[in-house]
Amino acid sequence: MTDFPAFAVACGEEASDPWVLHDGAPVRVDELARSGHLDHLDDDLAAVAALGVQVWRYGMPWRLTEPEPGVFDWSLWDRALAACEHHGLTPVVDLCHFGLPDHYDGFCDPAWVEGFGRYVDAFLARYPEPRWFTPVNEPVITASFSALLGMWNDRRASVEDYFVALGHVTLANVEAMARVRADRDGWWISAEGFGADLFDPDDEAGASAAVDARDLQWAVWDLHLGHEPRGIAARLGDVVEPGVLARIDAARPSLPVDRIVAGHDFYPVSVALHGTRATRPLTLAERIAAYEATARAWHEQYRVSFWVSETSNLSLPVADGPTWLASLVDALDRMAHDGLPVRGICWYSRGDQYDWDGALLEPVGRVTEVGLFDADRNARPVASAYADLARERL
Repeated sequence: MTDFPAFAVACGEEASDPWVLHDGAPVRVDELARSGHLDHLDDDLAAVAALGVQVWRYGMPWRLTEPEPGVFDWSLWDRALAACEHHGLTPVVDLCHFGLPDHYDGFCDPAWVEGFGRYVDAFLARYPEPRWFTPVNEPVITASFSALLGMWNDRRASVEDYFVALGHVTLANVEAMARVRADRDGWWISAEGFGADLFDPDDEAGASAAVDARDLQWAVWDLHLGHEPRGIAARLGDVVEPGVLARIDAARPSLPVDRIVAGHDFYPVSVALHGTRATRPLTLAERIAAYEATARAWHEQYRVSFWVSETSNLSLPVADGPTWLASLVDALDRMAHDGLPVRGICWYSRGDQYDWDGALLEPVGRVTEVGLFDADRNARPVASAYADLARERL
C-alpha cells in the first residue's frame, strides 16, 4: 500500500521508553522488554495479521538504534520491517516514542532535534520502502509529561518549560516529515493525545479550566498546522525561541494536506471532568459523546483528515472492550456520514501493557489489561470483534 486506506483497521505495538524517577533513582522504562515482544516478534505479527489487520503502528527504540552519537545499529529495524513484509503488514513508522538516547539530556534541550534529523536521514537512506510515518509519537504528551507535569525525562513542571519542549518536539516532527517528503511520497500519520473536557454550563470556574486545558493541548495542532495559539497558549510565541518558530514555519509547507491523517489517541480515561462536573460519575456513553463532540469541534478548527490512532478499554474492565469498540466505531461512522474525513481506528496495543495505569511512574511490571491479546498472548473477546470489523471494512 502507498496511499493510506479510506478506513484503516489498525493495531500497534507498545514501545514507550521514557526515563522516570522511581525510589529516588532514574529508571528507564522499557515496554518492549516487559512484554517480551522482541522474543516473540514473528508470532506476535502473525497473530495480528490473522485478525485481518493490515496497518501496523510500529517502532524500535531510538536509543537502541543509535547507542552512541552517529553510530547506528539497524538489527532491530531490519528484523521488524522484514517481519512486516512477511506477514503482509504495512508499517506506520514510529521513530521516537517518549524516550531519547542516553546522550541527550531531555526534550527541553534543543540538541536532540538536530540528532533526530540525522537519525531520520539515516533511516530513509537505509529503508526506501516505508511511506507512512509518525516521526515523534504524541508530541503533546511527550512535552506535557516531560515538562509540564514533571513526570518523565526532563521532569520539569511549568507552562514555560512545556512551551519550550513543545516547540522542540514540533520542530523535530515537521522537519522529519520535510525530510521524508524530499525523499519519497510520504504521509504524516500522526498519533496525538486527544482529550475531551467536560464541565457544567453554570460553573464558570469549571468552564475556564476546561478552556485552558483545551487551549494548551490544541497548541500542538496550532503549531503543526499553522494556526495562532489561543487563550493561555497564546504566550507560546513569547517563550519559544524565534528561530525554532521560524524553522517550523519553513518546514510546514513541504507537507500537503492530502498527505496528513491526524491522530486522535482517545481512551475512556481521556475525558477530563472540571469543576462541579467532577463530582458525578461518567458513563461509557458519555465518554463516547464527549469524544464525538470534541472531534467535530476539532475538525471545524483544523479541517484535515483524522483517525483514532489509539484506543482501548484503558480504565474500563476488560469485558467492556467490545462495547467500547463498537460504540466508538459508531461515533466515527456518524461523523463520516456527515461528511467528516474519518480515516480509521487503531486498537492500542496488540498485547497488554505494563504500569500504564500509573502513567509508567512505578515501573514494577504491573499488567495493564488493554490488549487484543493478554499478557500470555491469548486472544480476548475484543480480538474477535476487531477481526469482524477488519473484515467489514476491507
